[in-house]
Amino acid sequence: MLIGNAPCSWGINYPTGNAYSWQTYLDEVAAAGYRGTELGPFGFLPKDQALLRRELERRGLTLIGATHVHTFGDRSTAPELMSTLRELAPIMRDLGAHHIVIMDESNWYRPGQEGVLDVAGWKGLVETVREAQAVIETEFGLKASFHPHVGTAVEFEPQIDRLLAETDIDLCFDTGHHAFWGQDPLAYMRKVSDRIAYMHLKNVDAAVRQRVLSKQLSIEASYGAGVMAPLPDGAVDIAEIMRFLAERKFTGPVVVEQDIAENAAETPLQLATRNFVYMQKVI
Repeated sequence: MLIGNAPCSWGINYPTGNAYSWQTYLDEVAAAGYRGTELGPFGFLPKDQALLRRELERRGLTLIGATHVHTFGDRSTAPELMSTLRELAPIMRDLGAHHIVIMDESNWYRPGQEGVLDVAGWKGLVETVREAQAVIETEFGLKASFHPHVGTAVEFEPQIDRLLAETDIDLCFDTGHHAFWGQDPLAYMRKVSDRIAYMHLKNVDAAVRQRVLSKQLSIEASYGAGVMAPLPDGAVDIAEIMRFLAERKFTGPVVVEQDIAENAAETPLQLATRNFVYMQKVI
């Protein structure tokens, strides 16, 4: 099974203004042992396909997918999303990547109103998801998945259930984001396994999570406090997750992600390497 990583594990969440160059990221993700990488924020890795292909090949890396964040709560921005997908999808297709993951933008919501949509807002989200799926799958022959994410309109199981019922899109299932609110990732995976096309592996620090659940810590501040723990250290049994995927003969991408705590004693490269070594033990 090809285990990948993503630029977000190096704190790269935007195309520009990052602490690491795209060259350094590719060097380090390969040095950590991974042979697959996500694209990261569109524009971080080169859009020049020939250049990107050369840079991936010389490091022994495969481009396995892209996760694109968009303001799904604002239906008026749908044309912008479709335009971006029509620029992004040919790059993914031509470089042999078969998956595009779409995700709601948490920063769009007002503080204290994270993920809150009215009836019209939810309707617009569903319409935009359907339209995006059509662009990705019908126009370009790629696979679309939706990523439930903390602080967005699709994070709790009833919301995920509703999205699955009202659309045909499958999931990019993230173990850490599902467990953030005390939900059981493995139990939900068993329930919707036929709708999971892509996996993000994250883990959760139970003590930091409890501070969020007891309202001592905000969602935003929890990331800096280390709510997303290294894979071996958190509350989610990643080994059980991988056993389940093996039992189901899961063939989709499996991507390790690691949000970096503000007081992290390890560098992104060290954390990525430790996560990779752990994954080799549990596969």
